[in-house]
Amino acid sequence: MPAIVDFPTVVQEALVIFGDLFDTEPARRHFAEYLTGLMVAENKTVSGINREFALTTDQSCFNRWLTEVEWDITALNDRRLAWLQQAPQTRYSGRGVIAIDNTLVTHEGKLIEDVGWFWDHADERHVIAHDYLISNYVCPSRAHYPIEWRRLKKRDTCPAQEFKDHTELCIELIDDALTRGIPGAFTFDSYFTSAKVLNHLQSKQAAYVGDLKLNRKVVYAGREQQLQDVARQIPWEAKKPVRVGSRRYWYFSKHMRIPDVGHPVRVVLFWRERDDQEASKALVSNRLGWEVIRMVLVYRHRWTGTETFHRDGKQQLGLGDCQVRSGEGQTRHVYLVSAAYSLLMRSLQQSRAQDWARRTLTTIGEACRAVKAETLERMIDWVVDKLTVDHWSIADIKAVLVYS
Repeated sequence: MPAIVDFPTVVQEALVIFGDLFDTEPARRHFAEYLTGLMVAENKTVSGINREFALTTDQSCFNRWLTEVEWDITALNDRRLAWLQQAPQTRYSGRGVIAIDNTLVTHEGKLIEDVGWFWDHADERHVIAHDYLISNYVCPSRAHYPIEWRRLKKRDTCPAQEFKDHTELCIELIDDALTRGIPGAFTFDSYFTSAKVLNHLQSKQAAYVGDLKLNRKVVYAGREQQLQDVARQIPWEAKKPVRVGSRRYWYFSKHMRIPDVGHPVRVVLFWRERDDQEASKALVSNRLGWEVIRMVLVYRHRWTGTETFHRDGKQQLGLGDCQVRSGEGQTRHVYLVSAAYSLLMRSLQQSRAQDWARRTLTTIGEACRAVKAETLERMIDWVVDKLTVDHWSIADIKAVLVYS
């Protein structure tokens, strides 16, 4: 049943911030409808969002706004990042972290531009999906939000000169963050810890902490060998304790050289127990003087900055729900998800509860539920107002809420 009769407070605030980026009133309304739908609709497709509104235009108009009407996603993204700098909890900091990762955004249809079959490691099966690379910013306050996106185009679906692999797209995201002047260290998993990426970061004098696979070759004791073989050579007394949260690990740290990496790096090996021969993890950084705990804390923000966003984006804000066929529509969808996510993120952990939320919010899921509760409250107020002030009949109200 259509139940949204007015935009929630957080979306009305978004219209003030971003409204001038859309040159007509219908375009601004569709922008507000889309953000609202991402936060509260059960079905976050174009048709699903459109059905949630009691008073709206035809779905085809909404679809054209997403896929054809001219508006600039770059301007929207730039404005969003600039707006986030106005609040202390989401402002850039020298102690911030720029996390880079990729995520599969699954789809139902095979005719969507740039979709392909990809192996999903979580479900251990092939899925029809877009493969997106994303850079996220994690603030010292632990607030986090997307910076920029890149979508992988499969080699067999685009001209050879236009194909860019994951490494090239990762470097594009690095350069984008550096061009924006965003401070902080970069972090990523072993998939992106290639010599090309590490050398590029070093050439830009940018700090990084990456995950290293334990079969990666390093130069140790004068010869090239796998990291796990190095781990087996480390004596018991050389392992030192480090506490991460409630868990204690054992580590060994040394400056090493990695083949094809043109600068010295610091490699840290970790064991779950001191007596273990096999290491459980390895990190690498170009900041030779950093304490081990600082490297660990930077790397841990990869989970905060990417995995948490992927989960909330998909479960709460419909990151994978858009089914429009055009690549332009899909791209706009992910940037609109970024806008919705950022609006809610700035509402979390406030010193006082937002008036519309009525209590302090701590998660994106809580924020979405608070927005949904506000839209329901506004619908009830609308019904009461129509009955008592405008003297509508019950049939007239039903005609709008049930049959529209």
